[in-house]
Amino acid sequence: MTSYAPPPQPMQVQGTTRVPLSRLVRVELRKAVDTLASFWLVVGIAILIFLVEAFILVAVLVEGSRSSPGDFALIASYLSAVALPVLAIMLVTTEWSQRTAMVTFSLEPRRGRVLLAKYLVCLLLTLAAVVLGVVVGFACALVCQVAQPDVTTWDLGGEFLGGFVVTQLIATTLGFAFACLLLNTPAAIVVFVLYRVIPVSAFGIVQGFFPGFEDVRPWVDFEFSQGPLYDWSISGASEWLQLLVSGALWLGLPLFFGLMRILRAEVK
Repeated sequence: MTSYAPPPQPMQVQGTTRVPLSRLVRVELRKAVDTLASFWLVVGIAILIFLVEAFILVAVLVEGSRSSPGDFALIASYLSAVALPVLAIMLVTTEWSQRTAMVTFSLEPRRGRVLLAKYLVCLLLTLAAVVLGVVVGFACALVCQVAQPDVTTWDLGGEFLGGFVVTQLIATTLGFAFACLLLNTPAAIVVFVLYRVIPVSAFGIVQGFFPGFEDVRPWVDFEFSQGPLYDWSISGASEWLQLLVSGALWLGLPLFFGLMRILRAEVK
């Protein structure tokens, strides 16, 4: 006599508590450094900053130049502004290149929360780079204070610090946006590098041939409109509006279409 097996019942998940955002952030933070490429990128950033800062410190001591913590921290900001967006790109694109997106979105089906966790990790890493730059700046200034106290000041510069933080966050967000839009690590890195080089040169050439373009450039050149942010000298409604309009063009649109692509993409 054949026994009858009842059909399987669907799993009831209505009462399941969702994954806390803090746990998603911890997981994404671990992903940022647990692969070989990302780990050595972080290590490489730190080594490069220390080597360049040591070289500049020796040059300052040999020449007897005036220095301050802000001078050394500014150098660290230039270095990390290039490397941190690459780390943000890898944090997004590795989900697709290593085919782990299916696992990630199965454990947390709400893709928006995963993307939010990734972006929060990018912000945390950026703030950590800012803190590292400031600490290195004060450490170098301390050495200069001991060796040449007459030409060493302790002025970090509130304007510099504010511009440092904002421009670093913008650069990281740009890398995040291009990564969401392209979902491919080499392509996103190449596009980000080209963005930092080509538009500035192209707009400069156009302005050279057409002097009237000078009034239009701040509205379409995001890098140019960020200029006053570096020393926090931006003022007036016009400069803020130029920053918002050019930012919407070069940052807002790629980020919007990139998020829409991930939210609607078929996970394979």
